[in-house]
Amino acid sequence: MADAGQSTEVQGEGKDADLIPLSALQHYLFCPRQCALIHVEQLWSENRFTAEGRLLHEATAQAGTQKRRGIRTVTAMPIASRRLGVSGIADVVEMHKDEAGRWRPFPVEYKRGKPKAHRADEVQLCAQAIALEEMFTVDIAEGALFYGATRRRVSVALDAELRRLTGEVAAAARAMIAAGATPAAIYEKRKCGACSLIDLCRPKELARSRSAAAWLSRCIEEV
Repeated sequence: MADAGQSTEVQGEGKDADLIPLSALQHYLFCPRQCALIHVEQLWSENRFTAEGRLLHEATAQAGTQKRRGIRTVTAMPIASRRLGVSGIADVVEMHKDEAGRWRPFPVEYKRGKPKAHRADEVQLCAQAIALEEMFTVDIAEGALFYGATRRRVSVALDAELRRLTGEVAAAARAMIAAGATPAAIYEKRKCGACSLIDLCRPKELARSRSAAAWLSRCIEEV
């Protein structure tokens, strides 16, 4: 492996039983509490956004291979990275032949909506690429995100900065899940409004409870 892939290593390479779902990285970067509710407390609820995402993924949910214009396309490919400690299913992996005639994987992740300000989608794609690098013993410089709202691909450079972020998020998510800890709720209107777990999370109510408890504690200290 080239140096570009080495910055993603985390402390302790995971055994198969210790691998967390690859999707946990995206959940963690979006909201650590959401990640814990799903992967620690095993809670789930669907809304319009998750339903749209599920329907979008149905096109790539069946494992299969097809070849067109010299590109071999594999859908629903099981992948794993022991360096990151994650495993999951890659939506689409295109196999391109390089100049030496060697097949090189090119990951394509399907997402509903459109490109986002945060890098959760990119981190999930990068983790897939790192897993494929380990599996095929190659370097992967680029992947793509396909967004349902725009029906277009967005190319993603798998540079050192993205690899560093992916490694850090993987380590943090694994540590939180291993500890079985669920972070306190923090209400953010835009983010929480789009989360399917808002009724299970109850960020507004829990935030008010903490504020009331803090106020009561201050009053007691002042007496």
